[in-house]
Amino acid sequence: MQTAVVDLFCGVGGLTCGLQKSGLKVVAGLDNDQTCEFAYTYNNKTEFVCADISEYPSEKIDQLFGGARIKILVGCAPCQTFSKQTNKYKNRIYDKKWTLLKSFAKHIQNVQPDIVSMENVPELVKFDVFLEFYTCLQNLGYHVEYNIVDCSKYGLPQKRRRLVLLASRIGDIHLLPPDCLGTKRTVRDAIGNLSKLENGKIDPKDPLHRCAGLTDINLRRIRQSKPGGTWRDWDENLILKCHKKETGKSYSSVYGRMKWDEPSPTMTTQFYSLGTGRFGHPEQDRALSLREGALLQTFPEDYQFFQNVENMSIGTISRHIGNAVPVDLGKIIGLSIKQHLKDYGYGDEQ
Repeated sequence: MQTAVVDLFCGVGGLTCGLQKSGLKVVAGLDNDQTCEFAYTYNNKTEFVCADISEYPSEKIDQLFGGARIKILVGCAPCQTFSKQTNKYKNRIYDKKWTLLKSFAKHIQNVQPDIVSMENVPELVKFDVFLEFYTCLQNLGYHVEYNIVDCSKYGLPQKRRRLVLLASRIGDIHLLPPDCLGTKRTVRDAIGNLSKLENGKIDPKDPLHRCAGLTDINLRRIRQSKPGGTWRDWDENLILKCHKKETGKSYSSVYGRMKWDEPSPTMTTQFYSLGTGRFGHPEQDRALSLREGALLQTFPEDYQFFQNVENMSIGTISRHIGNAVPVDLGKIIGLSIKQHLKDYGYGDEQ
């Protein structure tokens, strides 16, 4: 084995899946959430290590590479701490997730992989923890580049903005340009061929194509919602009190419908809930199904998220899907790394 990848904070394997689609070999994924293990190992045929990255020894991570000539360490530290949707800025320094990027940097320093990739929310660049991470890589001799990526411009059916950092000890490394994966894709392209689904029901042919039930008043609200519209389209008696306040008037996308012929909004961990964003189906009177969220995150149609349907939790699966790196973004990262290796004469190492 000439080239090997270890995926930190791997979750259910969105990044791993994308990297493997690009042709890179991922030898292991690490995450402290045991509920991710089945999906990760079943779909990617790769070892899952359940571990707290902040406590796991770097020596054991190094051993996972198995003597590969080119070592690639990737990861997406949990990002809610830095997201613009997190309002308690003053309390962030007390969140354990704040330190996970430092743990990532510690492992890089100890393992000294040839290539590093880090994906996260764009807001991370505003904080000292990112500057420290970036500076650490430079001090270790890495060539570092980062970009704020609009996933929809890379052909993903989702308006998801992400920070993508690439670093290499070999030489300059760059993310491929936006036209590398084809043309713009829309909600219709991703989910338009799925069978019709009623509110709160499950498709008998696909247990992942299920949606949470709406209350009577939320059913009335979505029936008055227009694709791309706002709660201002509703009758006065359906508008929430919080939206009538000055502080709530700017939250116009909640309870909204998506548009068929545009990319979707960012899939969050609560995309199954109509009240947490523009997660209404473009024409059916319901919120998104789990299958629809997975497809908008560019997971393959045959990706399995649970072992037994009896133990399937909408909240858990939605969290797994929403937390994942979109598979096609992972593929872009992988193709960028492969091009970098080829540019520096390592094309035969892959």
